[in-house]
Amino acid sequence: MILCPISPRVFVLPSEGLVAEAYLSAEHEDSISPGLPPLSTGLLSDADDVPPGATLTAHFLYHLAAKMDLKMEIFSLGDISKTVGKILTDMSSLYDVGRRKRSAGLLLIDRTLDLLTPCCHGDSLVDRMFSSLPHRNRTFSHGSGSQLKLSSSYLHRAPLDVQIPLAKILDEEDWQIDNFRLLETVEAFLCGWNSGNSDSQIEGLINLSQKIHDKPSQSDVEILTGSFVSSENFRGMPLLEAILDRKTKDGALLVKKWLQETLRRENVTVNVKSRPGLVTKPELQAMIKALSRSQSSLLRNKGIIQLASATLFALEESNYAKWDAFSSAEKILGVSSGETSQSLAIQIGDLINKTAFLGSHVNEGKREISKGLLSLQDALLLMIIGYILAGENFPTSGSDGPFSWQEEHLLKEAVVDALLENPSVANLKFLHGLREDLETNVSKSKSEETAEEPSKLDIDDFDDDQWGKWGDEDGDGDNKNEKVYGDVQLKLELRDRVDNFFKFLHKLSDLKRKNIPLRDGSLTTEANFDEDRKGLLYKLLTRVLGKYDVPGLEYHSSTVGRLFKSGFGRFGLGQAKPSLADQNVILVFVIGGINGLEVREAHKALGESGRPDIELLVGGTTLLTSNDMLDLLLGDSSYI
Repeated sequence: MILCPISPRVFVLPSEGLVAEAYLSAEHEDSISPGLPPLSTGLLSDADDVPPGATLTAHFLYHLAAKMDLKMEIFSLGDISKTVGKILTDMSSLYDVGRRKRSAGLLLIDRTLDLLTPCCHGDSLVDRMFSSLPHRNRTFSHGSGSQLKLSSSYLHRAPLDVQIPLAKILDEEDWQIDNFRLLETVEAFLCGWNSGNSDSQIEGLINLSQKIHDKPSQSDVEILTGSFVSSENFRGMPLLEAILDRKTKDGALLVKKWLQETLRRENVTVNVKSRPGLVTKPELQAMIKALSRSQSSLLRNKGIIQLASATLFALEESNYAKWDAFSSAEKILGVSSGETSQSLAIQIGDLINKTAFLGSHVNEGKREISKGLLSLQDALLLMIIGYILAGENFPTSGSDGPFSWQEEHLLKEAVVDALLENPSVANLKFLHGLREDLETNVSKSKSEETAEEPSKLDIDDFDDDQWGKWGDEDGDGDNKNEKVYGDVQLKLELRDRVDNFFKFLHKLSDLKRKNIPLRDGSLTTEANFDEDRKGLLYKLLTRVLGKYDVPGLEYHSSTVGRLFKSGFGRFGLGQAKPSLADQNVILVFVIGGINGLEVREAHKALGESGRPDIELLVGGTTLLTSNDMLDLLLGDSSYI
C-alpha cells in the first residue's frame, strides 16, 4: 500500500513500509530518536547527510500529488520539513508546472517541534482505542524490502493493525457453540476454493474434523478478531471518521446511538436499561450480542459491531482508569510547571517513588493493587513530560537542566532506587547489558531476606557447637566484602546509566530554546493543562488560516516562480508570495507522526476559522500513541 487511510480526510503511512520505518535523523548532538526529526537549529546539513526517511517522504508526497493531479504550493516548518520541501521543489519540473492542475497547499511540520502532544493522554476516543487494543505482531517477509531493512538505517515500528477481540466480547458459551458452525462454513468454503488440488482438499477436511472435535485453538479465535477498516465492509469507514472528531464521552454516545439505530433497522429488541447521556458497559455488550446473534446480521453490520466492541474495550475499567490516572498526573505536572521548578521536581519525585513502591509490592504477588495504577515505565514517560514542561516554563534553564543541582540530585537518587527495586520494569535502552545483573541482585536480596527470618528464630545462646565455628569467621567476612563490593559496583554502573538518561532529559528540556520556530513563544504549549490546552498543530493552523505571520514558516517557490523572481522581476512582473490560506485544498503532513487528538484539533481550527470552503487533509508518518513515544525516546528505537 502507498498510504493507509484512517478516514477520507486522515491518513498515515503503512506501519511496516520502507517510508515509515526509514531513519528521520542520523545520530548526532541534535538528534533525539531515529524515528523523529532532529532539533530545528537552523543549521541544515549537507545534501549527503539527508536522512533516508526525508528523501523517501519527499518522493511519496510527490507521487501522491501526481496521483491526485495537484500542483503543490509548499510551506515548511522545521529543518527536516525544509529539506523535504527543497527535494520536492527540485523534483517538480517545468513540464509539471506548465500543465493546468488544481492548486493545493502542502504544509510540512517537524514532529520534534511538539513532542508533548503525542506523549500526553488527551481526551480522544480513537487514541484510547489504539492504546488499549492489542496490535498484530510484526510480520517477517522475505521480499526485497525486508532485505533493505536489514541495513542499519531502518527502525521497527509497532504495527498499526489493531485486533478487536470480538470473541471475548461475545459471551464464551455463545462463541464456542457458534464457532464450530463458523469454522465449518469457513473451512468448507476454503476446501471448495482449492478443489483443483485433491491432496490439499483431503488434508483440509482432516484438519476441519480435528478442529471441530478439539477445543478451539488460538488461531481459530483470530477468525473473530476485528479490524477498524475492512475490505468486506466499507460502512465502518464514515463511522470511524465521525468518531475521530469526538471526545471520549461524545464518541461513546455516538456509538450507542448508531447501535440503537442498527437494532431498530434489524428489528431486534434488547432488554437492557438505558439512560440518556450515559454509556455503560453492560448496555453496549447486550446490544453487540443482540446484533451478532445471527451470522447474516453479524456480516451485514460488521462495521458498527467492530467499532462498538473497540469502544467497549477502551471503556473497560482497567484501561479507562489507567488513562485517567495518566491524564490527572499530566494535569498536576502542568499546574506545577506554572508555579516553581521546586514544586514540579517534587511532583516528579513523588510519581517515581509511588510507582517504585507499588511495583515492588506487585512483584511480591499482590497484583490486585496494580489495576488502573501507573507503573515505573509510565512514571518515566511522565518524567519526560515534566522536563519538556520545565524547559518551556522556566526560561532561565541552561545546559545543566531546568532544575537546581539539589532538586536533580534527589530525582536521580529516586530513579536509581526505583530501578534497583524494579529492574524488569520496561525495555529501556539505557539499561541494556545491566538488566540481568539488576534482576539477579533483586532475587538474591529477596532470597537472603527469607533466609534470615527463620535464622533469627533458631538462635540458641547456649549452643555448645558455636566454638567450633570460631575459626571460619574470616571466610564469611571475605564473602560479605565481595558481595558489598559487587553491590557498590552495580550501583555505580547504574548511576552512570541514569546520568546519561538525565543528559537526554536536558536535551528534551531544551526543545523551546534550540528549536528556532519556537523561540518567540507564539507556538509553544501553555502551561495550564485545562480542557482548552491546545497543541502546536491547532495554533499553527489558527495563525495560518487567520493570515498571521508565523516565525520560521518557509515558502518553497516553484521553478517558474524562481524564473519570475530572477528574470521577469526586472519588468515589474514578479510574483507575490502566496498564502496558505488562499488555497482551497490544504494537506498538512507531520513528519514523525500524528495522533487522534491532533486530528480533532486540526479540524476544530478549520471550523473556527470560518472557512468551510477549505478541504483539509491531515497526514503523518505513523499514528503515534504514548507507548510509541516511550519506545522512540527510551526503548530500542532510541539514541539514548
